[in-house]
Amino acid sequence: MEIPVIDFSELNGDKRGDTMTLLHKACEQWGFFMVENHEIDTQLMEKVKQLINTYYEENLKESFYQSEIAKRLEKQENASDIDWESSFFVWHRPTSSINEIPNISQELWHAMDEYVEQLVKVGEKLSEVMSENLGLQKDYMKKAFSGSDGDGPAMGTKVAKYPKCPRPELVRGLREHTDAGGIILLLQDDRVPGLEFFKDGKWVKIPPSKNNAIFVNTGDQVEVLSNGIYKSVVHRVMPDKNGSRISIATFYNPIREAIISPAPKLLYPTNFLYGDYLKLYGSTKFGEKGPRFETMKNTINGNILA
Repeated sequence: MEIPVIDFSELNGDKRGDTMTLLHKACEQWGFFMVENHEIDTQLMEKVKQLINTYYEENLKESFYQSEIAKRLEKQENASDIDWESSFFVWHRPTSSINEIPNISQELWHAMDEYVEQLVKVGEKLSEVMSENLGLQKDYMKKAFSGSDGDGPAMGTKVAKYPKCPRPELVRGLREHTDAGGIILLLQDDRVPGLEFFKDGKWVKIPPSKNNAIFVNTGDQVEVLSNGIYKSVVHRVMPDKNGSRISIATFYNPIREAIISPAPKLLYPTNFLYGDYLKLYGSTKFGEKGPRFETMKNTINGNILA
């Protein structure tokens, strides 16, 4: 099963139409895809991964293997309610929390800030082209995620390491779930696999990312906003006996105060009299049904509202 690949450079120019169609199908039928030629500095991406690996080795690795999670696995106890991961979360917008991460180096701090500053442009571009593909104004998703204050969507990053696991058959790296938020942009390991998405009754293994491609999946709020046209897909991480996997997942999310609902334009009309529909149908039978539905949204007791 070949995962859709979106070439960001082709969103401008002659191939824009084909690329938009490919993106729409990826969101509609898959709920995940790869993004290449995203214009994020690849040397910076490598630096972020290297610094996070160093941070894990110096600050998290020893304590993880001494943790209750590791002890339970060593005793071969039931591990169905735990995740074999070592992780922390950083907020970037509206307010940064990176200074709260214990022992974080200035180098990692600045590298993360610079990376996210470039990544947010990818998130915003995706929100625009997804909105356009849904027939909405291109800033619709961004505005919906920004709430009434208009401060912009929230951005945060979950940094995770999935350490070498002595008994991978007993535990998940991360249990089956969908993502609560909006658009998830993943910088992942280029060597160690583990990420799997559920599609058409099968688990699809996501290969390690080559050339620092960004892996993208859509969260629950995109499914709601699109009225189910775009999907939030169940996924999981499987641990590895021979390798430790890095995952840097940045979330382009609604702020907590945002009121989320399906875009009205994507809703079917509701609570209308069938007789009113038949009356309209009589004069529009040989036209497209879409405009009929839109008219019925604005009809009360047979009267079309201005």
